[in-house]
Amino acid sequence: MAKMTLEELRKLREKAQRSIRSRESAEDDIHLTIGMGTSGIAAGAKDTLAALMAEIEKHAELSVSVRQTGGLGLEHAEPTIEVRVPGMPVIIYGKVTPDVARQIVQKHLINKELVDEHIYDRPASDLIGPDANK
Repeated sequence: MAKMTLEELRKLREKAQRSIRSRESAEDDIHLTIGMGTSGIAAGAKDTLAALMAEIEKHAELSVSVRQTGGLGLEHAEPTIEVRVPGMPVIIYGKVTPDVARQIVQKHLINKELVDEHIYDRPASDLIGPDANK
């Protein structure tokens, strides 16, 4: 195994600290939840998550918490991301490709504009029945 320089170790530490901070959250932070269940992964959620994290990393001014979940109940629209920005309604985006993930960061998180063509909503519980979440 090759030895690392002090500078390489510092960069590695910074990257790890940013990753840890992205999982911590405060009330005034932006919260993103990405569906990483089997249907999401099969639809490309890993690539979407990688693009999302890379784009967020470019914007150190953003305080963003990124979490993964099994699914958001919209398997037909995978990959899906739930976005919670203080002062804005909670939005679920579907069919989120890596390009759309970058648009979400630029438009929604930075410019506070919605990416209209990818907005989805959870089905109402009275329409899908009480056993739907089991």
